[in-house]
Amino acid sequence: MPTRPSLTLRARLALWAALATALAVGLVAAGLFFAVNSFLFAAQRDRLTSAVGVVQARVESALGRGDDLLAALLGVQGTLAPSDLEAILGADPQTRQLDVRLVTVGGGQVRILPTPRFPDGIPLTLPPGTYREGDRLVAVRVLAGGRAALTVVSDARALGEAQAAFGRALAWLLPLALGLSLLLGWTVAGRLLAPVRTLEGAAREIGAGGHLRRPVPGAGEGDELARLALTLQETFARLADARDREQDFLRAAAHDLRSPLAALTARVDATLARDRDAGRYRTELREIGTDLTRLSDLANHLLLLARDPAALAREAVPLRDLAADAVDLARELAPEADVDLIAPQPVNVAGDRVLLGQAIWNLTANAVLHAPGATVTVTVRGDGAGGGVVEVRDDGPGVDAAVLARLGEAFYRPDASRTGGTGGHGLGLALVRRAAELHGGTLELESAPGAGFTAALHLPARSPTGEVLRSPA
Repeated sequence: MPTRPSLTLRARLALWAALATALAVGLVAAGLFFAVNSFLFAAQRDRLTSAVGVVQARVESALGRGDDLLAALLGVQGTLAPSDLEAILGADPQTRQLDVRLVTVGGGQVRILPTPRFPDGIPLTLPPGTYREGDRLVAVRVLAGGRAALTVVSDARALGEAQAAFGRALAWLLPLALGLSLLLGWTVAGRLLAPVRTLEGAAREIGAGGHLRRPVPGAGEGDELARLALTLQETFARLADARDREQDFLRAAAHDLRSPLAALTARVDATLARDRDAGRYRTELREIGTDLTRLSDLANHLLLLARDPAALAREAVPLRDLAADAVDLARELAPEADVDLIAPQPVNVAGDRVLLGQAIWNLTANAVLHAPGATVTVTVRGDGAGGGVVEVRDDGPGVDAAVLARLGEAFYRPDASRTGGTGGHGLGLALVRRAAELHGGTLELESAPGAGFTAALHLPARSPTGEVLRSPA
């Protein structure tokens, strides 16, 4: 099913700006509408209230007050005609545009006296107060102790016209504001995203050309885009370093594999060149077996170095048992070596038993191989934080600072030899350092000429992902 193309970031920014502007305009317009409407209604209501007071005073003045007013309203004495009401309203410009209705109740009869223009449909039973009825404002007042009601009506069409005019203005203003905000948002977003397009083009060129150390335009400590460019530049540099290390590793691995394979091929060809006695064949096969063992060790170390962290086992690894196995194997392979184990307490850490076992064996074998005749001491202890430390110390000749700084690099050997001799293939300490990193630990090396050599493998109690220890199956 084909996917719909998504909007560009520039278009989304412009749309968001337009929506925000429309929302702001709508909220402001609604606030103004209600404020103006309330103000106009209050002004007209106040004017009507003032006019009602004037009309009421004139009616009471024309008919008298107290009992006289009540008698007049009930028709006992002096009556009030519609023409009298019109005269009362026309006496003042404030009341000329009003219409009035008098309603009295007495003697079982209801008398209604309106002005000629008094609108129909105004209920007789409205309680005292001020109301809006369509396009009119209606004010009701009581007279003669509630026996009569004075209803005054004024035209409120101006209020409706003002509301309609405001609505028409809003109908024009909102689309105009939306269009202007879209145009402005599109322009501003284009300017803001120009550095992003430059950064995108530079990243594409760097990726296509492979020039990972090329400076990224705009990189610096300025705004967010400058810091993003700086982060990309640093990331590209780290990728370049990793690529160089990988290429060096592959070249060194190819060299170390090619040399023993060439030697093995030559030995086999020489052995098959002419007939030999059984003893010579056994000698040749023994030497071929030694070469095959070295190739197997090299392949195993390369596989361990390349292990995916996600594929590592996460279980409780007994460091004392692994150290004891390494010491026993060293004593078997080199009976003349003086190898001791100091591990008073069991120490468990979370990790991969195979990888940690190989790492501890590499440290032990490294000491036995490079310090012949020296005393080698393997110590296992806790680190006080739930983790463990495996320390391998020898009192051999040691190494100088220049050599110590490079120990742990893949395929590095102090004699720089890659001829497949007995000096090893230069992956032992590299594997130990890699194992420490995969388990969230460190490898510390200490040495000086004539002061022996110490390698300490520090391992935390938990794995780098914080997994809880599991008992081994």
